[in-house]
Amino acid sequence: MVRTAASYLGVLLVAALSLQSCGGIEDVPPAALGAQPAFASLNFTAPVAMLQAPGDDSRWFVVEQAGVVQVFANDPAATVAAPFIDISARVESGGEMGLLGMAFHPSFPTNPRVYLSYTHTDPGPPAILVSRISEFTSSDGGATLDPSSERTLLFINQPESNHNGGNIAFGPDGFLYIGMGDGGGGDDQHGAIGNAQLMTTLLGKMLRIDVSPAIGYAIPADNAFPPGNPQCGGNGTGTVGCPEIYASGFRNPWRWSFDRLNGQLWLGDVGQGAREEIDRVVLRGNYGWRCFEGTLATGLACGSEPNLQAPVAEYERSVGTTVTGGYVYRGTAIRGLAGRYVFGDFTSGRIWHIVAGTQPTVRVTDGFDSGLNISSFGEGNDGELYLVHYGGQLYRLTGS
Repeated sequence: MVRTAASYLGVLLVAALSLQSCGGIEDVPPAALGAQPAFASLNFTAPVAMLQAPGDDSRWFVVEQAGVVQVFANDPAATVAAPFIDISARVESGGEMGLLGMAFHPSFPTNPRVYLSYTHTDPGPPAILVSRISEFTSSDGGATLDPSSERTLLFINQPESNHNGGNIAFGPDGFLYIGMGDGGGGDDQHGAIGNAQLMTTLLGKMLRIDVSPAIGYAIPADNAFPPGNPQCGGNGTGTVGCPEIYASGFRNPWRWSFDRLNGQLWLGDVGQGAREEIDRVVLRGNYGWRCFEGTLATGLACGSEPNLQAPVAEYERSVGTTVTGGYVYRGTAIRGLAGRYVFGDFTSGRIWHIVAGTQPTVRVTDGFDSGLNISSFGEGNDGELYLVHYGGQLYRLTGS
């Protein structure tokens, strides 16, 4: 579905938790959700992500914003978490900065590489804030990561301290995907059309790279721009279209994920002052910021892109102010949630779920009020979903 400033027909105004069956997609009523403590004896400092290693159900990993990744046993009675890696001395943390994302190589620990996304102040001169995407290796069979093994793949200069994106994940194609915000500030006022619409910067984009080379990285052949274009990972900019770009037009893609069943990429893009949005991202898609915030035209110049992609869902600031993207549920414990996309809001704590094939844009209201500051969702290897509360605790999503 494309959008233009002239029209936006057919926005469906419904509460996501009361969506009815759509053409046989569902054969049971949508789930009513709940949340319960998952590892009640553990507490973390400003956690922003929770994940498991490929094929390893025995452990969980929690990313703390200040620069530590903690690991602990997948046991509800677990009482101890230990550092998997500590790079806090390298991390510029606070506000929206910090250690923001982590991705295991799909063959970990046979291939002992893990990737971290974090903000760092390069002392220069002049000093400058950068986003780093770095590779670390394990020298002890996957028990820990070696901080001295860092190999930085991309340096992306950040003009402001906010909108750093930060989530990273391997796609079903084996490539590393990297979500980057627009560079911060209000209205993406970086140049004539803003960073999100400027194809000579990595800011405001979804990136995709091949990490298989021993030195540097390679460009997938079908990215948005030719792999022969000069790479932009030295500082985040180039003179022609950056070949790392997969999709564009994002403000701050804080959390996103792949549907483990069909590989679709779902993304929560944090809004500015009116709308929060959920996008289903495709190769070469342009998701509209800064000319659109959700389905609202902003009136800001953003170039001549004619075919901007509409969000799958959106909500107004009366129900939440900072969207946290989640996952399409592929677990078995909550039958009424099967195949639905689950997402939430950091500030209001509300959680919604929508039919994964929904279009036109769904306007969500109400939702389940978890009472949590949801900084991230976690997906277990078994497909069950968890909530990361920024206050330090982890919760399991429940329902009926």
